[in-house]
Amino acid sequence: MVPVPQTRPQNPPALRRTPVQQRSAERLARILDACAGLLDESGYEQLSTRAVAARAGVPIGSVYRFFGNKRAMVAALAHRNLDEYARRISERLASAPLLDAYGAIDGVLDEFIEMKRTVPGFALVDFGVPAAAPGDSAEGDADEGEREGGGEGEEAAESAAEDPNRLVVERICELLATHLNRPADDELRRKVLVGVETADALVRLAFRTDPAGDPALIDETRQLLYAYLAPSLA
Repeated sequence: MVPVPQTRPQNPPALRRTPVQQRSAERLARILDACAGLLDESGYEQLSTRAVAARAGVPIGSVYRFFGNKRAMVAALAHRNLDEYARRISERLASAPLLDAYGAIDGVLDEFIEMKRTVPGFALVDFGVPAAAPGDSAEGDADEGEREGGGEGEEAAESAAEDPNRLVVERICELLATHLNRPADDELRRKVLVGVETADALVRLAFRTDPAGDPALIDETRQLLYAYLAPSLA
């Protein structure tokens, strides 16, 4: 069995500081875990850095060592979700090295559905930050962030993640190309981009229809991806 290499996890672009020591990494993980739990409970608009700090059991200053505002924090959570999604796909493909194009599509879709159902915060924030409401400052607690030294550099970093589906496409293309022994060329990227955008919209519909994901709509999504993507992956 030849393992499918994972695409390289990257440091979230919204991080002010990359943790070096294990204790710092564990603190960051607790902050993101608390953020995910609060997103499920109260949504993005009600999220605040102070509430996250309290849930994580860390001083508010610890939050601001990593993030200038809540939008940067949620962007880091989305980035962690993408790394976890890539890891799951990689393990799925490696566990069955003889999977054909249809099996590979199943792996990509099934892991996304499973994360929608089980990963805290993923139903609201999968791989991107929710759009700010009209009149929202985009971070909700910018006054606190500015006291901690937030700046234009962080805004530029956050803007890099404004099209999360393209980041998803790059990770999926690398994994599929490796597993199916074909180049990750422009044609594959274009096909996967259309597939990702379509599946994203249909899966959202499935979870609006049924909180657990409407099985009939998920099956329709699967059949559509089979028909559109499989010939290009063969």
